[in-house]
Amino acid sequence: MNKPEKIKFIIKVLEDLFPKIEIPLDHKDPYTLLIAVLLSAQSTDAGVNKITPILFSKADNPYDMVKLTVNQIREIIKPVGLSPMKSKGIHGLSKILIEKYDGKVPKSFEALESLPAVGHKTASVVMSQAFGVDAFPVDTHIHRLMYRWGLSNGKSVKKTEEDAKRLFPKNLWNKLHIQIILYGRKFSPARGWKIKDDIIMLKVGRKSIIKKMI
Repeated sequence: MNKPEKIKFIIKVLEDLFPKIEIPLDHKDPYTLLIAVLLSAQSTDAGVNKITPILFSKADNPYDMVKLTVNQIREIIKPVGLSPMKSKGIHGLSKILIEKYDGKVPKSFEALESLPAVGHKTASVVMSQAFGVDAFPVDTHIHRLMYRWGLSNGKSVKKTEEDAKRLFPKNLWNKLHIQIILYGRKFSPARGWKIKDDIIMLKVGRKSIIKKMI
């Protein structure tokens, strides 16, 4: 099976399994999505979804968020981890949104990535899911699966994103990256992975990994 055939097969399997998708992080607008994605760093979506209702009941917009102190934000978000950095980032970016963008989330990668605690992946998710801009955010699931499927060398997240964008049709990126995450969680986790349950891996994955697992 050559790469074009692999890509076609992967797209078909993902579409059959996950024809309808929802963004895993609960939110209501670009700002709450931005905060939720920031909180998800080194945490689970389920964990974030337990915390954001508490945080957003107090502040679901930058104007209310800056009324809270960094310590108050930190106490609320402690369960998701990295609370010192995340609380400073949330308070700092909220202040910048008010001062520079009239309280609105900017619609460019450059502007988003200039905000405190906002990296390329967070910016990509917001651009993709809040504004409909074609992007391919790469998380640990996508990074792992692109390597297992023999579509990237696994050396860096940046390289994985470049390969994903080169191989998959641009008009599918915004849906496909979520489909891959959902597939990874259900069929190809980092731990407890059973290759016999991994439909795509058995068909298109790296031979060296398959031999090791069987």
